[in-house]
Amino acid sequence: MGSAPIEQVAGLYHRRIGDVTVTALSDGYLDAPFEVLRDIEPADADSLLKGAYRPSPPRISVNCFLIQTGERVGLVDTGSGETMGPTLGRLPGLLARMDLTLADVDTVLLTHMHPDHSNGLTAEDGTALFPNAELVVSEQEIGHWYDDAAMARATESQKTRYFGWGRFQTGPYRDRVRHAAGEVLPNVTAVPLAGHTPGHTGYQVASGDDALLIWGDIVHVPDIQSRHPEVTMVFDSDPEQAVATRRRMFDMAASDGLLVAGMHVHYPAFAHVVRRGDAYALEPEVWAFTM
Repeated sequence: MGSAPIEQVAGLYHRRIGDVTVTALSDGYLDAPFEVLRDIEPADADSLLKGAYRPSPPRISVNCFLIQTGERVGLVDTGSGETMGPTLGRLPGLLARMDLTLADVDTVLLTHMHPDHSNGLTAEDGTALFPNAELVVSEQEIGHWYDDAAMARATESQKTRYFGWGRFQTGPYRDRVRHAAGEVLPNVTAVPLAGHTPGHTGYQVASGDDALLIWGDIVHVPDIQSRHPEVTMVFDSDPEQAVATRRRMFDMAASDGLLVAGMHVHYPAFAHVVRRGDAYALEPEVWAFTM
């Protein structure tokens, strides 16, 4: 009799959007203290999480999304690489389970340049980990994190984790950067969603009658922020704008019945937004064993 397993099956989930295949890949998770939440008391946050049978303090999923459209292979965000501890950095191994390597990705689309989204771009020695990929990222995002004046105003932690790491990670790709605007891949359009960061960007996949919005960091702790959209995060660049963008996306997705996916939505990260009185809820899509 074999020993009991200690690892789950790989974090891969495939979803067909018309003729496009979108695969959610779990880069892992990070455990965050209550101090990352703003505009809510820790006791209230704890109650909401425990009431939803979620870990408390919050455990935040970190997801990436592979887009296969025609002959193109795009990747939305790269996870954190080996920079943020042992519970993250699973992306390369998951691609290998799909018989893909980092060299097979021809386009990396960044939602923004925070470390859990872009630190998988570049090796410790400064080598680009995606040797054949064009980098698609908002001009506003690049402009902000390369702004020396903005960096001078930041805290020491922000100077290192956001400005320093962002510049290091995107550095090897600066001669192959394209602005995230309009159609960025066949069937994929950039959607400006500023607030969390100045150039925060979502990507809408549309094919036939199907559509999906990969909305980046509209939520970090979905069990709290869906019920209380006014709750912000300590790492929001513009908290007021982040709240306005979140409410706008919630309202649009609920009104249009739009399928959404997010980097911090509980894996496998596909959901619909529904109204619950003055609040909202993210209803996860039912798991399907085939596409």
